[in-house]
Amino acid sequence: MTEPVPSERVLVLAPLGRDAAIARTILEEAGHGVVPCPDLASLCAELEGGAGVALIVEEALAGADYALLARWIAAQPPWSDLPIVLLAQRGGGLERNPAARRLSLALGNIIFLERPFHPTTLVSVIETALRGRRRQYEARDRILQIRAAEELLERRVEERTAELESANRQLASQILERERIESALRQAQRLEAVGQLTSGVAHDFNNLLMVVLGNIRQMQKTEHDPATQRRLQMIVQAAERGAQLTNQMLAFSRRQRLEPRAVDLNETVLSMHDLLQSTMGGSVVIDTRLAPNLWPAMIDPTQIELVILNLAINARDAMEVGGALTVETANVTLPASIRPEDPPPGDYVMVAVSDTGMGMTDEVMARVFEPFFTTKEVGKGSGLGLSQVFGLAKQSGGGVRIDSRPGEGASVKVYLPRAEMGPEALAEIEREADPIGAGDLSVLVVDDDSAVREVTAGILGDLGYRVIEAGSGGAALDLLDGEDRIDLMLLDFAMPGMNGAEVAREARARRPDVPILFVTGYADTTVLEDAGEDGILRKPYVERDLAAKLKAVLRS
Repeated sequence: MTEPVPSERVLVLAPLGRDAAIARTILEEAGHGVVPCPDLASLCAELEGGAGVALIVEEALAGADYALLARWIAAQPPWSDLPIVLLAQRGGGLERNPAARRLSLALGNIIFLERPFHPTTLVSVIETALRGRRRQYEARDRILQIRAAEELLERRVEERTAELESANRQLASQILERERIESALRQAQRLEAVGQLTSGVAHDFNNLLMVVLGNIRQMQKTEHDPATQRRLQMIVQAAERGAQLTNQMLAFSRRQRLEPRAVDLNETVLSMHDLLQSTMGGSVVIDTRLAPNLWPAMIDPTQIELVILNLAINARDAMEVGGALTVETANVTLPASIRPEDPPPGDYVMVAVSDTGMGMTDEVMARVFEPFFTTKEVGKGSGLGLSQVFGLAKQSGGGVRIDSRPGEGASVKVYLPRAEMGPEALAEIEREADPIGAGDLSVLVVDDDSAVREVTAGILGDLGYRVIEAGSGGAALDLLDGEDRIDLMLLDFAMPGMNGAEVAREARARRPDVPILFVTGYADTTVLEDAGEDGILRKPYVERDLAAKLKAVLRS
């Protein structure tokens, strides 16, 4: 006979007489698997392997310690309630047998069957008990399935929760990136608005300054009265400050045409020491740390002086009475950039301005380059200082970094591109070049502003040039066709009708041998890219600037 399934086994405990053999025979004939147990301990051991029902004769428990069986019954899992069929003597029912009642209370699910019994009765009782036991095992299987489903559901909930958290993190990151881009766009739009406003005013304002400065310079040549000379110089200084203000606004909007050249930043810092000391006041200690063998930097020399002075003023305002200001230079090779204000990787010359002031929080650091952002009181700051520094550094091909913590001061590091040739070598090349004198050279001056044109013609006349004047682009082209001798065109960029770039295209088509020097109070650098650095002169200019540009253009 095949081994019975553990949950279908009938365990028989009838150690005395022939009851065990008779019960086994009856049940096996009915097709049930029977496992006889010689004693109570064996029964409990078999129960550990699984059972459908236990068949126990009353005598096996009489006087025996069935605590082991009771403990096993009490330790059953919630789904299990093992049925026990107890074969009792006639008259051994609960109503007349106190011992039977105690067994029922101790062992739980007991079915009493009085002897003698008919075989059919025994089989029926055992099969009824097995049917109930099968339901218990089915309940166990369902419980296990439910638990497995719950675990699967929990895993899926955890996985879905993790996916949602990941999606939320990605969404939050995208929101932050979008906010950053929108903030950068707003900043760019504000910068563009200021640039457009500046470009609209700069040309006319510089034309006015050009007329003022040009006429004052001419008056200074003929005026010998010291009091009058002093007043004329005051007018010149005021006009030059106006020109400087315009240049600063253009630098802020990154629309200024810079004139970069090789600059020794150590010399720049040393030459500014007295200016910095007077600006900072006597209570601030100024320390300069200049790197030996410093590389030359490619930068507009006037603008870098403004940058250092601007940073020094910011440092002064960040410190209470007293404090220390450090200006240092260094050669730096930078890796790939991380932040938008960082320069690209490469070799740079660094100039850093550090203070012992209040420092900056992370929130301030995040907005420090925004136009018009300032932490100063109303009327004490425009919010353009660091924006100008950032604009100039970026326009020059470099960048800016700021290191600061609250209460620990701040250090603003400006990185400028390394020049291939030092200022001394460039000066030597310029000295070796053949000088070009005015002689009888003819210059065609093209400007729609008659006052500016008159001042420029006067300066050229003083330099020894023959001057031909034109008040528009069309008039200039007619003169090009009619005049045999024109050695150079001095061409204003912003004119009604044909602007300077359009006039230059037509002029080069007619007289390609005539060099052109553009004069402008403002021009987008992309429009005049072909002119080169030597081909552009910014208004307002003085005689020295004009003479140098004319020689450079004629030499080229």
